[in-house]
Amino acid sequence: MVLTRTVRLSFEGRFVVSSFVDFAARRAARLDIDARVLRADDHVVTVDVTGQHDLIDAFEMACSLGPLDCLVLDCRSTAQAVSEMETSDR
Repeated sequence: MVLTRTVRLSFEGRFVVSSFVDFAARRAARLDIDARVLRADDHVVTVDVTGQHDLIDAFEMACSLGPLDCLVLDCRSTAQAVSEMETSDR
């Protein structure tokens, strides 16, 4: 069984919104996790991410480094948005 979870990540900094959202979508696809953008403006991008723990951590790290035209100053995980479920591993 594989343990998956959903975490809400809020990235704070200075963003070119289209660049950061595209970057996040490509990283999520590469990691085979689901990422849904809830808010995106020049200073905050909030994403709900669902997948395996280590892959979510990799997504957070990649997005913290971000595309060259964006500067991430902080990333926060909202504990109340965390859920876990077991799925069968095929």
